[in-house]
Amino acid sequence: MQRNWFLLTLLFAVAEMACAEPFYQEQLVFPLQDKHVHSSCIVECPNGDLLVTWFHGSGERRESDVLIQGARLKKGRSEWSPVFLMADTPEFPDCNPVLFIDSNKDLWLFWIAVLAERWEDSVLRYRKASHYQGKGAPKWSWQEDIILKPGEEFVESLARGYEKIAADNPGFNTDFGGLVTCPMESLLEAARNMSNRQKGWMTRTHVLVLPSGRILLPLYSDGFYVSLMAISDDQGKTWRASSPVVGACLNQPSVVRKQDGTLVAYMRSEGDYKKRVMRSDSTDDGETWSPAIATDMPNPNASIEAVALQDGRWIMAYNDCENERETLALAMSDDEGASWKWMRHLEQIPGGAFHYPSIIQTRDGRIHVTYTYRPGASAGKSIKHVTLNAEWIIKGD
Repeated sequence: MQRNWFLLTLLFAVAEMACAEPFYQEQLVFPLQDKHVHSSCIVECPNGDLLVTWFHGSGERRESDVLIQGARLKKGRSEWSPVFLMADTPEFPDCNPVLFIDSNKDLWLFWIAVLAERWEDSVLRYRKASHYQGKGAPKWSWQEDIILKPGEEFVESLARGYEKIAADNPGFNTDFGGLVTCPMESLLEAARNMSNRQKGWMTRTHVLVLPSGRILLPLYSDGFYVSLMAISDDQGKTWRASSPVVGACLNQPSVVRKQDGTLVAYMRSEGDYKKRVMRSDSTDDGETWSPAIATDMPNPNASIEAVALQDGRWIMAYNDCENERETLALAMSDDEGASWKWMRHLEQIPGGAFHYPSIIQTRDGRIHVTYTYRPGASAGKSIKHVTLNAEWIIKGD
């Protein structure tokens, strides 16, 4: 029955394609400026407003002036509000903000505060607001850190995953660039240290809420170069760690749910190992994950995001090349990621940088993407917001 419903939904979607006109519009959230602005996230508020957040400062993990900023696009308006402050840990860099609106319509902001100028020493933080749909910044009512406690099974899962990688890729042995340099035995030894595995878990992509109400917050480690999910079964009151998503140099998972309940995590691959988007599956609501494998989609060591649309199709935003971030594309699938039949570019400017996309579909069916936008080496930087429909992607370049 569920499969028939899915196919029927797709048939209706195909029928609608014939009469819908392609739609696309773009705008900068704020004018081009010289500071580093990066890693945006966008959400739709209950009243139809859009909120976007990003980090802003002189750099990233080594710059103490880095903080979290935001802006609002009121429903029916054409211009974003003035920029406002979302979060700042004084004297420490704040990075990688993620917005989430829960079933009670409370707004959550997840982000990391970087200690000791090292990603692997980052602290995972969050704050909440009930009043966030007026002017200016949300009125935050609660703030706390999320401290995860991966147990000994974390080490066991790493060992099994690396054994699989070694079997599938004879001779693989690379520098992970984080806590240790391979061989893998050294990384496993680092994982046996409880302090190492309890810190450094970082945000990047949207939260996923399952039909059961379970909340999955995708996380990754630049110490171990693996991913995992922070899991909450009590509406965010408590959090625990899933088993790790193990692969070769993984980073920044984005999770999509199939109609049969299977979860698919898409990740970037660090370094020169595969230069492909990596994929891992979970059949137990995110508790455990298969060893990650390479897809056919290129990746230049850059963040991606994938979402399921209301009609069952999937969209992925990614840099569709192996070496640069000067081209950014949207791909669409009508078979839950088995193939990506349609693709269209958002950006193609030699010497530019367009990366770290964030995607949502609003209640009106429109698709919204925000991303870091730098059209040239000396042109300045901003966060770009584009609005489009699926027909625009289908039309192609």
